[in-house]
Formats: sequence, structure tokens, C-alpha cells
Amino acid sequence: MNARKIAGMAVAAMLLLVAGMAHADTDTFGTGDNQFQIDFVPISKATNPSSGYGIVANDYRMGTLEIANAQWTKFKAAYGTVTGTPLEAYNTDPYWQGTSVPTNSVSWYEAAQFVNYLNTITSNPVAYKFTGTQGNNTTDPYTLATWVAGDVGYNSANPYRNSKAKYYLLTENEWVKAAYWNGTTSTLQTYATKAGESLTQGNGTSGTGWNYYNNGYVDPYGPWNVGSGSEELNGTHDMMGNVWEWMESPYTANDYGTGSNRGLRGGSCDSSDIGNLASSAQGYGIPDVESGGIGFRVASEVPEPATLSLLALGGLAVIRRRRK
Repeated sequence: MNARKIAGMAVAAMLLLVAGMAHADTDTFGTGDNQFQIDFVPISKATNPSSGYGIVANDYRMGTLEIANAQWTKFKAAYGTVTGTPLEAYNTDPYWQGTSVPTNSVSWYEAAQFVNYLNTITSNPVAYKFTGTQGNNTTDPYTLATWVAGDVGYNSANPYRNSKAKYYLLTENEWVKAAYWNGTTSTLQTYATKAGESLTQGNGTSGTGWNYYNNGYVDPYGPWNVGSGSEELNGTHDMMGNVWEWMESPYTANDYGTGSNRGLRGGSCDSSDIGNLASSAQGYGIPDVESGGIGFRVASEVPEPATLSLLALGGLAVIRRRRK
């Protein structure tokens, strides 16, 4: 096989890798009985709204679904006791049961520890800085801190997230873009519906609609199994209704500090105001609150183009070795 043909194969391999980023992919965490998976869809930095929320300068991968009770249970079994300070952030089990419903009654601090586990189990730096001893809430309490200058991965624009972490909670801009940005208009869509679709109440079995309170309770009332309704604009599910979702971001610029209010987005199954599902709607919560109406989803970075090139060249090396 001549060198030109081999080089062409390497380029083709790289193009296939890049093309593959346009589709949902699955990451696996843990081992044995505690193994679980998370599906992601890519969100591109190529276009942004002209102003307001949803302007993001980086490519990232958005969790397709809210984290479910089954994933949360396996995390706890592998990780150990999820605790720390303040204690009231860690003392409530999910109100809504069922392995496939979104995990709920989870504080922001608990969600941050879940994300840190995703990073450590895959040999990546943690996203959120905790001081003290993990699992301790007495002699050396596990306490959230911010990253500071001198810390590896410190980013002054976002002192909450280690910039070198692979998995993280979403800033409000990242969450909003994944939900409401269609890539073509200058403004966000009002709802996360696909072209030609409208916001409708689902029933959790037909695979269509969304789970919010509208002229009467859904029967049975409560969050449904993640992914039971319509696929949304950018390949996600349940970004409108089911449960509110924690943002990494403080609610406002004035809410700064480890105990500051965090944003909430998306509404829930008991959203009596349909406006809670809209791109303009914001909620917030104290990060230690554990509510049956609040859950979360995670996001991930995407491979850098240089990494894709190296992968393709790795395929070239394999071809050459096989020729010998």
C-alpha cells in the first residue's frame, strides 16, 4: 500500500471521527453492579443568539436525559457516604421513587459530588473543589470551596468549575443554549420544541409531549421516567417539565460565594404556570435545599481537534505496523 493511499485513509478516519461528534454518544462509569451510562448530544459553539442567555464560546456535550434514581443509587454504592457541610444538604432521600424517574431531593452540593465522581472514576480532574475529608461531616467536614489563583485549572471567569474537568454541571448559558437555540434565528426559541411542533401535555407512555401541570394533574401525578416524552430541539428530553434542574451558575452576579443561590431551569411536573417552561423563565434555590421537584443533568467537554487528529494518526500507525 503506497504512502499516499495510507495518508488518505488516515484523513478519512479523522473525518469519520469528526462526523461522529454530530450524533449522540454514551459514556460508561464504574464497574460491575455499580456500572451505569450517560448519553450525550453535542452542542456547537459555531452559532449563538445575538444577545442575552445562551451565548457560549465552547463546544460541549449535553446530557440527553436527567440523571435517574438508578444512576444516583449506583453512584452512592460506589462512592460511599454522600455527606458534608452543611448537614441539611445531605439528609434527604429521593421523594419520588422508581429506578427510571429523575433523581430528586438532591442538593446542589450532592449533584457536585456526583459530577466529581464521574471525573475521578475516569481519571480526570474533579470539577468542584471540596476541602476536608470526603464522607465526613464531623471532625473534618467536607466543604465546598472555590478555585483560586494558583490552583491547577483555575479560571477567573468561573471560579466554581475546574477548567480541566471533563464532566460538570451546566452554566445557565450552556443549559439555555442546549434547550432553546435553533442555530439560525437571532433569538432563542420560546420553548424547546422542534420545528413544526407545539408544547403539549404528555402522558408518559405515548413518547410525546411534556410533563407539566396544565388544566389538571397528570395521572399518575409526579415526574415520569426520563425520556418518556418528546425529543427536543437539540436531541434532549425533559428540559421542560418533569423536575427543575440545578445550574452551576449563581442566580445573579450578586449571588457570589459557595453558599450563594444557584439557578434553576426547566420547570417541573407541577409547574402551574406554563411560562416556567420558557426560555425567559428563571428559578433559583439555596444550594443546600433538597426538594422533590429538583434534580439535575450533567454535561461534558468534547475532544479537541488536535486529539481527533492524533487518533487518526494512531490509525495510520496501526496500518503501518500491520504492513511489516
